[in-house]
Amino acid sequence: MEWNASWIRPAADLLDVCPVFSKSFALCKPLEKATLRITALGVYEASLNGNRVGDFILAPGWTCYDQRLQYQEYDVTELITDTNTLMVTVGKGWYRGRLAGWTDSKVQSNLQKNPAGLLAELTLLYSDGSTEQVVTDSSWTTAKSPILLSEIYDGEIYDATVVPEEGTSAVVFDGPYHTLIPQQGEEVHEQDHLFPEQIFYTPKGELVIDFGQEVTGYVETTVSASAGEEVSLSFAEVLDKDGNFYTENYRSARAIYRYICRDGLQTYKPHLTFYGFRYIRINAFPGGVDHAKPENFIAIAVHSDMRRTGRISCSDPMLNRLFDNILWGQKGNFLDVPTDCPQRDERLGWTGDAQVFCRTACFQYDAERFFTKWLADLAACQTPEGRVGHVIPDVLEAPNGSAAWGDAAVICPWEVYLAYGNPQILKNQFKSMTGWIDYITSTTTTPNLWTGGEHYGDWLGLDAPSGSYKGSSREDFIASAFYAYSTELVIKAGKVLGEDVSAYETLYQNILTTFRETYPEYTTQTECVLAAHFGLAPDPQAAADQLADRIRQCGIRLETGFVGTPYLLHVLSTYGHTELAYSLLLRKEYPSWLYPVTKGATTIWEHWDGIMENGDFWSSDMNSFNHYAYGSVADWVFGEAAGIHTVEEFPGYERVRIEPKPDSRLDCLNVELQTRRGMLRSCWKKENGFWKYEIVTPSPAVIVIDGQERTVEKGSYLFFGKL
Repeated sequence: MEWNASWIRPAADLLDVCPVFSKSFALCKPLEKATLRITALGVYEASLNGNRVGDFILAPGWTCYDQRLQYQEYDVTELITDTNTLMVTVGKGWYRGRLAGWTDSKVQSNLQKNPAGLLAELTLLYSDGSTEQVVTDSSWTTAKSPILLSEIYDGEIYDATVVPEEGTSAVVFDGPYHTLIPQQGEEVHEQDHLFPEQIFYTPKGELVIDFGQEVTGYVETTVSASAGEEVSLSFAEVLDKDGNFYTENYRSARAIYRYICRDGLQTYKPHLTFYGFRYIRINAFPGGVDHAKPENFIAIAVHSDMRRTGRISCSDPMLNRLFDNILWGQKGNFLDVPTDCPQRDERLGWTGDAQVFCRTACFQYDAERFFTKWLADLAACQTPEGRVGHVIPDVLEAPNGSAAWGDAAVICPWEVYLAYGNPQILKNQFKSMTGWIDYITSTTTTPNLWTGGEHYGDWLGLDAPSGSYKGSSREDFIASAFYAYSTELVIKAGKVLGEDVSAYETLYQNILTTFRETYPEYTTQTECVLAAHFGLAPDPQAAADQLADRIRQCGIRLETGFVGTPYLLHVLSTYGHTELAYSLLLRKEYPSWLYPVTKGATTIWEHWDGIMENGDFWSSDMNSFNHYAYGSVADWVFGEAAGIHTVEEFPGYERVRIEPKPDSRLDCLNVELQTRRGMLRSCWKKENGFWKYEIVTPSPAVIVIDGQERTVEKGSYLFFGKL
């Protein structure tokens, strides 16, 4: 689409201060419609006659900016009057902020050389059919806004006493046009509003508010003050074992919240940044911190505006808390891209985390549009050789791709296709999918396996040797297993699209043969999991039995990391060890999904023992308490405990297989899934010495109870089975 507007910037670098661009204009005749098309190098907030334009928080969003920069269109007809002023404040955001706080980023350094640029066109359609445009050019003015600092990691400083300047003329510059694309992903909106659960003084004498739930977003403060008084807050996920405010795990992220008040009653919330937190510390408050009251503060959660589709509840309160934690983990980390965590100096779109959680994500929310946009960035960031970055957008540019991380290029499109039945995602990504396989084929040091390179292994595996994060599973084993699995998915995707995949079929058979010859034995839980789940073992049942034996031998404990854990319970329940799978799910001692719940977790932790049994922290340098990857266990609850299976030949729940697998330690389980075809429900509960199954299917289904298959049409069904 052609633009008549010019890119503009401030005449001088304002350093940390966010510039505000403005333009006044008057209507010359009766108005029919007004449309604003806009984007920025940074993140922007636009207002027309003092009213905010749109609900998009942190627009234009985060993309691979060197190739893709979204713009938005807003209908602003209702905001137009006879005389008007359009104002746009631009912050650093992801474009010009300091990303990857623990390491240098060449990508980010290059982006930071760009100015705070703005591009906007306001099109006025008059009642007589004529049009007029107000476009960014040198007639706009720029000035310092009241936002003295706004940065993703470092927070925001706002001075409400700033007197607006007259402003200077904006400068036209040669900004990017060739990268501009219409809004593709979901907008980020304000969502839940949480009120303080308690306010208290810590043993150190600091005043702290607990919102009772970890959120990603910001705090809205309402206060009556005199000009120059301040509100200063700090943010934390947890308290230490003594009950004191704890921020070391934020690393270099300063997460500043500082509001300099004007006279009178006023409300402030940050404009161009976000925080990850459950607790806030009151550092300064008008009249002194003692004057701060719970009613002065509201926590506002922000995330991509996805529609909720999946719900789980059961008879166990701790499991219900776990299910809530998984949901909040997705909400907190699905903020335009699937981030690993929302609080420290990272918040990056790690590919490994996204691929292990993708199926769960598509159960809990309608995530098709969200992943469509992110996967388009993955393809855009992919090198000509097919390497996929560890994070997308790829601000790290690691020289090598890693197994199970780069495989997001293949696994995520396939999972999205199965969930929604739309082959367009496969069509969009097929070149990227085959590119990843071709990259492995061209870089491996052993034909038909993936050896060499650098990998994350079974990241955070509990069987890791001392001093290692990678677990004890062989890296070449993991890499070769994912090489086979992704190749198999490429074949399936190609057949859906009608592509010639004969070369990949030959490759897959060669990988399978070579893998079985090279790895006849499995040395860890994760190796057993991958061999069975990916169909690489000559006898998957034997591999699953070996896995079960290993779990029992170490006291019914899992030892898997990021790679093995997502598939662990699936392998057990698929091959006759459902009771053992439930034992792992219901385990409360470390390591387990419920152990963090016993420690008060309200989201999923990066480490099973982020808070150890003695109250100490696992570490300060890598210890997020909102890290959603292990929440992938929810897809086992949907898919195995409740028994909701997609049928590959009929994706998007056009046909369904429902095979519930209850456990006597639970009295009931209720799962609901709003599919594109309607509501799907699978519920089981104990009743009069039997299992009572209530099933609602929106499409033809095969229902399996006690091994007996029944083919049914869409509708509601009731069955009884053996307890």
